Amino acid sequence: MPLFVGMNPAWLVLMVVSTILGLVTQSYVKSTYRKWSRVPLATGMSGAQVARRILDSQGLSQVDITQVGGNLTDNYDPRVRRLALSQDVYATQSVAAAGVAAHESGHALQHAQGYVWGSIRSALVPVASFGSMASWVLILVGIVIQAGGLIYLGVIFYAAAVLFQIVTLPVEFDASRRALAQLETVGGLPSEQVAGARQVLTAAALTYVAAALIAALQLLYYLMLARDR
Repeated sequence: MPLFVGMNPAWLVLMVVSTILGLVTQSYVKSTYRKWSRVPLATGMSGAQVARRILDSQGLSQVDITQVGGNLTDNYDPRVRRLALSQDVYATQSVAAAGVAAHESGHALQHAQGYVWGSIRSALVPVASFGSMASWVLILVGIVIQAGGLIYLGVIFYAAAVLFQIVTLPVEFDASRRALAQLETVGGLPSEQVAGARQVLTAAALTYVAAALIAALQLLYYLMLARDR
């Protein structure tokens, strides 16, 4: 959130902690992914083929698999039932690519089976998007005109974005759990390569944990601002 008025010690601590968490998690994700992207998949399948096999085994042949640009931009869109894989994942025959593709397939399985936390997260998307945009405006205006009520209102809106981050955690963890199970059974990977995929997915999961923690710390900071007005 682009709000740094006051430059008090609490804000500076928050910025330092957020920056360190972001750098450490991103570095770990990149190094882990790079390590296992160099290990050829035992089955010789590309990420797209891994995803297709998993989806077909679960009766989800209607889910499209497409290639998108960018790096680690992989996602599953439940609205159109489309699994989008980044170029490096879509066509690459590596343990890392298989792990990411299986993870996104896990989201498709969640959607098909009506996974509760996934449904809650989807419902929170518009609320969280609006809350994250409106909150900093309300908080900033509240600070400028010394209106604690506006700051509290902004905090409420921002809390919706924080709730979204928290709900995301069980969704991502469950998708990874499903992915690893599918890689071992349907994917036919040896145990050491399943362990490699687990490392990749664990590293990715840490970014969600860091994001949720940073959001929660920001929420506490905004509550402190509101209390002091």
